[in-house]
Amino acid sequence: MFRSVALTLAASFAVLLSAPVMDAQAQQTDSDKHLDIRSSAGDLHLGNDADIRDVGLPLYPGARLKHDEESKNSANIAIATAAFGMKLVVLSYDSEDAPDKVIGFYRDKLKKYGKVIECRTSEHGGDINVNEGKDDSNGSKQVTCGGDNTGKVIELKVGTQDHQHLVSVEPSEKGSGSTFALVYVRTRGKQGDI
Repeated sequence: MFRSVALTLAASFAVLLSAPVMDAQAQQTDSDKHLDIRSSAGDLHLGNDADIRDVGLPLYPGARLKHDEESKNSANIAIATAAFGMKLVVLSYDSEDAPDKVIGFYRDKLKKYGKVIECRTSEHGGDINVNEGKDDSNGSKQVTCGGDNTGKVIELKVGTQDHQHLVSVEPSEKGSGSTFALVYVRTRGKQGDI
């Protein structure tokens, strides 16, 4: 699902864990699990403490956080080093409404970030690629549809490879309603903020 992001995370862990740890805190409760590592090489935050405000989109009316044994309903990952940085926020929800209604709502809300594209995939929860796309006039790569652009999962994407919003919507496995994920990805090189 998040192949490119996973590779970035693996490299980040290697850098951060090889440096002397100056401050590490782990908190585990049922409602808020997270790990914070601060070292001379950089900082790492891993947690399920994502908030809808972190995604930059409103919550679809009547939606509720998805709860199932297989997948987590939220993720909040941030990495900051002198060489690069990354922020990934994912929230998963269920709605009683049909996928078309959820897609219409978020298509309108995403317009404030630029041109919205609609893609199809078989990946549940979104297919994020932070290293693909076409260059725009500023040298950033615009988001694109990956793969063969087929499948029952509909994705709305907007932004560039280093600053994107994605909404992934599919029919609920329960037979009615829909399941959707809100995703925010921000990356940077040596310069800039996350």
